[in-house]
This record gives sequence, structure tokens and C-alpha cells, in this order.
Amino acid sequence: MPRKVDHRERRELLADALMRLAATRGLEAVSLRHVAAEAGVSTGMVQHYFRTKDEMMGFALEMVMDRIEERSRAALTPGSPREIVRALLLQVLPLDETRRLEGHVGLAFLAYAAVKPAMAVGLREAADGMRGFLADQVRAAAGPGVDPDRAATGLLALVDGLGLQLLSRQFGEEDAVAALDAQLDLVFGQS
Repeated sequence: MPRKVDHRERRELLADALMRLAATRGLEAVSLRHVAAEAGVSTGMVQHYFRTKDEMMGFALEMVMDRIEERSRAALTPGSPREIVRALLLQVLPLDETRRLEGHVGLAFLAYAAVKPAMAVGLREAADGMRGFLADQVRAAAGPGVDPDRAATGLLALVDGLGLQLLSRQFGEEDAVAALDAQLDLVFGQS
């Protein structure tokens, strides 16, 4: 009896190979052939699951966003809005090997999206969802005079900037977390 193939698992295997390549060589160096070699499969198998590089890239981006969301949900425990926001944003910062890989891949996707507008749509939707969630948390607990939408945008921009600094080793993890905590104190008041 033939073995049943898990197509989702195969697609994830290929997306993981793409992410490793993107993190080490950048997305511009990624091709179906390179992904096949990295995954240890034939180019034909890659083409069976993804007709084009853009299709493969879209799936990989979706997978990264799903993993971050899954990890974020697991990290969120009942708490104050400030604690919820902090827990969520710490999952985005590249503070360990998994998040560093995702950070490098995220940078590669941003550069790719700058020249491939269709790819930017998924990134924008994810950012809008995150910004909305953060704004709701700020709205629930921030002091007077704090604009929840601007505070949420500022927190996302801060985490993006801190992520770049961490990935380029200009800041250490402790400094990045301290900067995040200082900004959260400005938004929510002293903890």
C-alpha cells in the first residue's frame, strides 16, 4: 500500500529550507533549485508544490506569520493590558535563535515586498492586525492624553527598530528589553 503523503508537511519542509536560505543569503539568491538543494529534494518536487518563486515566498511568509502568532498566543496569559502588550512584543523581538532566524527572514521579505507589491499586501494585513490589537490594549489602560493608534504605531516601530539593532548586533538583548519597558512605561504609566 502506498505511503500517504502529508502535503502540508512537505510544503512546510520547503518553506523552512527557503527561510534558512533567506536568512543566510537573502531572498534575491533564492530559487526553486536552491530550495530543492537545501531541502534535499528534487526541483520537480518543489515545482509540484509551488509553480513560482512568488507562490513559494507567499507560503513561507504566511508560515512565519502563523508561527509568530502561535507563539504569541501561547505567551499571552491573563494580565493587565501592559503585560499582554509586553508579552506579545517580546515574541517579535529576535531574542533567541528561532526569533533571530525569523527576524532575518522578515528583513528579507520586507526588501522583497519593496519591489513586489503583491507580497506587501500580506505584510500590511499582519501589521494592521497587530496595530489594531495593540491600540485596543492601550485604549483599555493608557492614561489621559495618550492616542491609542499612535501609541500602537510607535510601539511597532520601536520593536522593528530594536529588532534591526539586535540583528546587526548593535544592541544587546537586555538593552532592547529595557528600551521596550521604558516605552511601555510612557504609554501605560510606570509599572
